[in-house]
Amino acid sequence: MSKLINLYNQIFGKANYLAVPALLGARLYVAWVFFKSGLTKLNDWESTLLLFEYEYAVPVLDFTSAAYLATFGELVLPVLLALGLFTRKAAIGLFIVNYVAVISLEDIPAAAYNLHVIWGLMLLAVVIWGAEKLSLDQLFKIK
Repeated sequence: MSKLINLYNQIFGKANYLAVPALLGARLYVAWVFFKSGLTKLNDWESTLLLFEYEYAVPVLDFTSAAYLATFGELVLPVLLALGLFTRKAAIGLFIVNYVAVISLEDIPAAAYNLHVIWGLMLLAVVIWGAEKLSLDQLFKIK
């Protein structure tokens, strides 16, 4: 039995080394997705306002405030996430943006919904484990 455990530990013990590149990949991918979305909103502001007024049912906020907050969040938080600066806070912020996007669309297609779930899970992983070694948080000792 101990030989089997040793073999298991030799094989899967190395998987811990994948945490740093996996979290970096998750951070960069999600940051890229949300930053592109923010640029799209910014590039056609009139359409963005129309979408927030007639298509998205953002709870609590008026459509103009929601459009500004979503665009700001999609431009600033991904940069922080990619740099690994205040990473957990940026990931929580993007998780909220992602969640509000899902609940704001009444008829979200299944494929789009699935992508939002994947992005949310990736962001939760970053919230739980942080940015690891390849980050400004590590450099400046930010928790």
